[in-house]
Amino acid sequence: MLELKRGISLESLRLPFRPALEAAAQLGAQGVEINARTMLRPQDLSRTGVRQVRKWLDDFRLKVAAVSYPTRRSLGDPDDLDRRLDGVRAAMAMAHELGCSVVSNQIGRIPDDEALRGTLVAALSDLAAHSLKAGAWLAIRTGADDGVRLEELLKQLPHAAVGVDFDPAELLLYGHSPVDTMRAIASRVSHFRARDGVRDLALGRGVEVQLGRGSVDFPQLLGMLEEQAYAGYLTVERRESSGNALVECGQALEYLSNLFG
Repeated sequence: MLELKRGISLESLRLPFRPALEAAAQLGAQGVEINARTMLRPQDLSRTGVRQVRKWLDDFRLKVAAVSYPTRRSLGDPDDLDRRLDGVRAAMAMAHELGCSVVSNQIGRIPDDEALRGTLVAALSDLAAHSLKAGAWLAIRTGADDGVRLEELLKQLPHAAVGVDFDPAELLLYGHSPVDTMRAIASRVSHFRARDGVRDLALGRGVEVQLGRGSVDFPQLLGMLEEQAYAGYLTVERRESSGNALVECGQALEYLSNLFG
C-alpha cells in the first residue's frame, strides 16, 4: 500500500528558513523541499551550518524531501554549461549532507537539434556518474515534453541513475496527459509534486488551480505509483496567484490526507 509522506515546498511559505520549517511542521508536513538557489545555498552552508540545519530539522521532526536546483538555462545549452553542472553537483552534496537523495532540476524542452540533444545527454550522464559518489540523484522535473519523449531520453542515460520529479500540473499546462506520462515513466519517479490544473479552452492553455479542483486524476496517478512501490514524498507548493500561502498549502496537505482516507 502506498504510504502518504507529506512534503511542502519551504519557498512556498514565503518565510525565512527557520520560521518556514516551524510553519511546515505546524501544517502537518513530514518533509520539506529546499531551493538550493534562493533559500539555502550550498556555498553559504558551512559544516557548522549543516549541523544547525540538521538540528532544526530534528527539532521539528522533519526530513528533507527534495532539494531543487533550478538552473537559468537548460543543461542542453553548451554556453557556460560547466558552471551550471558545478551548481547541480554542489546541490547534490548539500542534499546528501542533509539526509536527502533527490535533487530536482527543470531541463527545459528536450532539443530536436542533434548536437544540443547530445550536449544534454552528456551533461545528464555526467551528473548520473557523479551521483554515485555524491549519494544524491538528479530528478528531471516533468513539463515541456510528454512521457514518450522523456522515456526516450531516459533510455539514453545510465540505468536508473537519473529519476523523475513528476509534476502533473506542469504537464497539463503544456497540453500533455499526466496519466499517459506516468504510464511511460512510473518506474523512474523519485519525487511527486502535488499540483493541479485545468485546460482553459477560451485561453487555449492550461491554468494552475488549487489542489483537488482541477482535472488531474490523483487517485489514478497514485495508484500507478503504488504499483511501483513508490516510497518518496508527495510535495505541495503554493500557486503563483495564491493570496495566502499558508492556508492554501495547509488545505493541499489536508486534501492529500483525505485521499488516503
